Amino acid sequence: MQIHEIDTESGSLKFMIREGYVILTEYRGRDISLTIPECVEEKPVTVIGKKAFLGAKGLQKLVLPKNLVQIQDWAFAFCSNLESLTLPRKKLDIGQGIMKDCFRLRQIIIAEGNPEAEGISYLLAAVMNKLEAFYLFDPSAAGSRSWLEQWDARLLSLMEQEDTEGFSKMLLCGEEDYGSKDNNLDYYVEQKRRFKVRLAMLRLIYDTGLKPSVRDKLLSYLQSHKKGESSEETWKVVLEEHGDDRRYYQFLLDNDCITEENFDAVLSDMGERHTEMKAFLMNEQSARLKKEDAFAALEFIL
Repeated sequence: MQIHEIDTESGSLKFMIREGYVILTEYRGRDISLTIPECVEEKPVTVIGKKAFLGAKGLQKLVLPKNLVQIQDWAFAFCSNLESLTLPRKKLDIGQGIMKDCFRLRQIIIAEGNPEAEGISYLLAAVMNKLEAFYLFDPSAAGSRSWLEQWDARLLSLMEQEDTEGFSKMLLCGEEDYGSKDNNLDYYVEQKRRFKVRLAMLRLIYDTGLKPSVRDKLLSYLQSHKKGESSEETWKVVLEEHGDDRRYYQFLLDNDCITEENFDAVLSDMGERHTEMKAFLMNEQSARLKKEDAFAALEFIL
């Protein structure tokens, strides 16, 4: 057994060389982006070892080698700023907790993917940090019809849960500090609804293979929590988490979550913040009203 160390731009990688293959055993450093070498000492890097990147909080982007076959326990756990992970298109042997508390992970990119790979990369990441459906972590199948159907089945099972489900168990198990806001039922329900909103929006934005019946259920949920409803989590998620991202406001407009009835209330909530988005909404509203007037005039002439 031989140990080999390679310097990175802001750290180092340690490898264990065995007969015929190499294990990446440890990373230390402050790199923002890393690409793991395909080979070390002319032998393929096939294993990411146990806790190899544990707590690498500076890392945001990581590309793994094409010869990879195994990711061991806790390999990327607590990489709290990791946003993008690139993997080969193959079924991998994975250990437990490999991406525990990787809250910012947005994309798991499949190398040499299909033309719709960008959308699939967001759905694959959600398997690990939103759906908790580790049986769907299969880069070789991601994006296939069967995989998407299973993804949507898991999504619907979460959407159909009661908003209070899990609250009593959390209290009994002492998972939160006594007296914290997390022990408040109203707060728990609000967070549960926000979680569902994020999932529904994700799937509607990246809608490859989405069946009309599933689309209708997701849209119905978002519309039932828009501004002006008894709970407004759809609007709160966009305002508080995507405050200056035009795509999300366009999404709300296109899906009847910002309407003529709640338009003024939406602008009022935005206050003096997000002035560019307010201008965008006002321009969109004006253009739609002009279009409606044009159609009305045409109907009158006819």
